[in-house]
Amino acid sequence: MSFKSIVRELREMKDGIGNISRRGGERKHWSNRTRSHIVPDVALSDPPIKQGQWANLPPELLLDIIHRVEESEASWPARSVIVFCASVCKSWREITKEIVKTPEECGRLTFPISLKQPGPRESPIQCFIKRDRANSVFRLYFGMTPSEDERDKLLLAAKKIRRATSTDFVISLVTYDFSRASKTYAGKLRSNFLGTKFSIYDSQPPSDAAIQQPGRLSRRFHEKQVSPRVPACNYRVATISYELNVLRTRGPRRMHCVMHSIPLSSIQEGGTAPTPKSFPQSFDDKSFSAPLSKAKKSATDISSSGFSRSAVTVTSQEPLVLKNKAPRWHEQLQCWCLNFKGRVTVASVKNFQLVAAVDPSHNVPVAEQERVILQFGKIGKDIFTMDYRYPLSAFQAFAICLSSFDTKPACE
Repeated sequence: MSFKSIVRELREMKDGIGNISRRGGERKHWSNRTRSHIVPDVALSDPPIKQGQWANLPPELLLDIIHRVEESEASWPARSVIVFCASVCKSWREITKEIVKTPEECGRLTFPISLKQPGPRESPIQCFIKRDRANSVFRLYFGMTPSEDERDKLLLAAKKIRRATSTDFVISLVTYDFSRASKTYAGKLRSNFLGTKFSIYDSQPPSDAAIQQPGRLSRRFHEKQVSPRVPACNYRVATISYELNVLRTRGPRRMHCVMHSIPLSSIQEGGTAPTPKSFPQSFDDKSFSAPLSKAKKSATDISSSGFSRSAVTVTSQEPLVLKNKAPRWHEQLQCWCLNFKGRVTVASVKNFQLVAAVDPSHNVPVAEQERVILQFGKIGKDIFTMDYRYPLSAFQAFAICLSSFDTKPACE
């Protein structure tokens, strides 16, 4: 069988060839979304997958096939073939996960966990955000700009929810389910009353970092409504602060991002950033002690993050701090300017570039200090570009950009 024939059959796997990963209704559910969504990992509640004829291939041949497919399909939607390889059976999945590298190593997004892993160190991953004002939904797509056929690869989606004293942006892997009890829930962004301070919460721990004692508990859910497979805690991985503009002076917003889950050493020579390898399957309840309600009540106290029993803060070494790059005043244009290298075309108070805020004592190379880690800007009505690189992940970068969409009367 030729290599082209193998690739062709892999593309047809989603239509049900042979005995490959038959899961009834769920298969039909995902086959309609493979063009616009990163396919989630195999659901933990699914029954064991029956091994078909493809599982009997010699390991050497299987390794060679997946290697060649991974090298040939470098961009979406063709890269969906790699996802199909991982969906064939357990043996194919394990080999595919070994071959496919992290975004930091190869600069490519493949599996959902890639969205929680640091981006490449050299060239940034280019994405764009579409804002749906009517539904208060923000969609993150992979690519430089929107395509004409609107078949762009969806990475993440967020829904803005206004509350009495704050605003939440619930982030999900899909656009049709923003429930915090869903397995597609990725995390959230929460603001204070003035919109000057934001906290980013992740649905999983970025590493084996120490965890502080939980904060106050506020919301209640019936314990039967919470799936035991859903992560038991939300982890505060970053804090975003916008400086108050008391004098109402002209100029861009000034912001600082404290990345609690990323140590400062990650941008030093030889440093590394936390890189999760998979989504958590379950958490040990003994690791997180939280007071339960009285025996007469059938509800469980969980934090305002939704379904978790408590919101916890990830603590580690000295955290990485990001600051917005100072723009220069253009006398001829009479406006503040930044070099976005053609990726931003419309002037907006939301436009920004983030670089590392370090002291000379930190021994960070000058080139690393000047490197733009995240840039965000407007290119059209309700369309914005987002380019990020190491040590930020797509999830963290998206959450930081979402903070620009909240109203900030005290900062402008």
